[in-house]
Amino acid sequence: MSRILVTEEIADGGLDRLRAAGHTVDIAVDLSPDELLNSIKGAHALIIRSATQVTAEVLEAGEDLVVVGRAGIGLDNVDVDAATRRGVMVVNAPQSNIISAAEHTMALLLSQARNVPQAHAALVEGRWERSRWEGVELADKTLGVVGLGRIGKLVADRAKAFQMRLIAYDPFVSAERARQIGVELVPLEQLVADSDFITIHLPKNAETIGLFDTEMLSRAKPSMRLINVARGGIVVEEDLAACVRDGIIAGAALDVFDTEPTTSSPLFGLPQIVVTPHLGASTREAQDKAGDAIADMVQLALAGDFVPFAVNVSAAEANDTLRPYLPLAETLGNLFASLCERVPTTIELCCEGEIGGYDTRILGLAALKGFFSEISDQSVTYVNGPQLAAEHGLEIRETSTTTADDFVNLITVSGGGHSISGTLQGRRAEQRIVRLDGNSFDVPPATHMLMVANDDRPGVIGTVGTLLGDSGVNIADMDVGRAETEGTAVMLIAPTEKVPADVLERLRLAPGIISVTSLSS
Repeated sequence: MSRILVTEEIADGGLDRLRAAGHTVDIAVDLSPDELLNSIKGAHALIIRSATQVTAEVLEAGEDLVVVGRAGIGLDNVDVDAATRRGVMVVNAPQSNIISAAEHTMALLLSQARNVPQAHAALVEGRWERSRWEGVELADKTLGVVGLGRIGKLVADRAKAFQMRLIAYDPFVSAERARQIGVELVPLEQLVADSDFITIHLPKNAETIGLFDTEMLSRAKPSMRLINVARGGIVVEEDLAACVRDGIIAGAALDVFDTEPTTSSPLFGLPQIVVTPHLGASTREAQDKAGDAIADMVQLALAGDFVPFAVNVSAAEANDTLRPYLPLAETLGNLFASLCERVPTTIELCCEGEIGGYDTRILGLAALKGFFSEISDQSVTYVNGPQLAAEHGLEIRETSTTTADDFVNLITVSGGGHSISGTLQGRRAEQRIVRLDGNSFDVPPATHMLMVANDDRPGVIGTVGTLLGDSGVNIADMDVGRAETEGTAVMLIAPTEKVPADVLERLRLAPGIISVTSLSS
C-alpha cells in the first residue's frame, strides 16, 4: 500500500483509519526544511496543518506524491500552483473547524466588549480595577462581517442572539442571499465607517494581504474594535498597533499573525488588544473532525477516486446528482481510448438529461482520467488529466442539454471518428453501454469487450460463440443489433477474460465476420 507522511499533530482517529486501510503512516513532527526534503522522498501522501511549508522544492523532492492533505481550511502554506503542475492533488477539510472558529470569534468579540482578559490579568496580579475596564454592550451595536462564507455566516447567526445590527461585505454573495440570512450588504469602505465591531473572515491571497492598513482603519470611528480569526497578514500589525495607540480605533482581538508561531509583536504591549495563539480550530471536536475528514480525503485520492474537497481540481464539486456518474464517465473514457488508434485532436463529452443542467466539468475530468489511464503508464488523477491532455495536444469540448430522447441521462464520449455512450439503469444505478460507434446496445461495461460486425445471416452468432468457446473463452454478456449498413449486424460481447491475439485473428478470418474491435478498461 501507500506511505503517508504526517508532519504535524493529527487526531489519532483519522490516522488509525488509514492504518486500518493498509497504509503505512509515518509521523515526523517539527521537521526542519532540510529534514522535510529528505523525509518526503518515497511518500505518496503528506498530511499537514498550518506550520509545514509545502514549497515547490518540497513537491519536487516528493516524486511519488499523489496528494497533500491539510487538516484544516487555509492553504497559504502550500504552493498549490506548483502542486497542480506536478499533478499532485491538494485537499483540505473546509468544514471541520467552522463551528470552533465561529465560537472563538464570538469569544474574542465578547472579550473586546467587556475587557475580560485585561480585567482578569489585573485582578490576579492584585489590582481591583473595576472602573478602568468598563465595557460596552453588544446589543444595538453594528457588526461588520467581512467575508460571508461558512464561518462568517455562523458568526452572523450567533451575533443575532445578541441583538446586533448586521452588515457585511462579500462581492461573491448576492444581495438576495444576504437578505435571506438577515444581513445587509454594503461596500467595504462603508462597512468600516459604520461598524462598531468588525470581524474578518477572508482567505489570504493577493487581494486580501494588507487589506486592513492605516488607510482602511482610518475610515473607522474611534469606538470601533477589530476581530481577526481568519488569516494573518490581512491586517497590517504595525498599522493596527499604531491606530490603537493613537486612538484612531478603540481596540482589537487577533488569533492569527503574519508570522506564526510568534512571541513578539507590536500588538503585545497594548492593553486594548487581546491576542490568542491561533486557537480558532483548537477544540477537541474540530481536531477530531479535521483528522477524520482529511484521512477520508487522502484515502480517496490514493485510490484514484473523486475527492470532494480537492482544491486544485478545475471543476465544481460533484453534487449528489452528478457523483454516481463519475465512475461511468471514467469507464467511457477508458473504453473510448481502446477504440482510438491514436490520441485524437479533440474529445467531446456530451451530457444529456437531468445531469445536463449542472456544471459537468467534473465528468469531463473523469473521462480524461479514464482515457489517459488506458494509454499512459503514469498515475492519472483529476488534477493531471488536463495537463496530460495539453501535452498530447488534445482539446476536450463539453456540451450539455437537459433533454434526452431515449434515456433519463446519457453521457457520450466522441472524437477521432469514434463514439461511445453510457447511462445508469435501475435502482442500483448499474452502468450500461448503450451506443458504440453509432450502434445501439444494452450491455454492462466489462474489463474486456469485443465489438463484432458481421453479415446479417443465420449461423454467424453461432460461429462466434463456438470459436470463443473452443478457445476456452466464456461470454458474460452479449447484445446483438443491426448496423446502419444494410445486411450488416453487430455484436457487443463481454468475455470473462481477455481474448488472446491469435483467437482474435481467427475470429476476424471466420466466415461472415466483417470486423472485430477489442476494447479494454
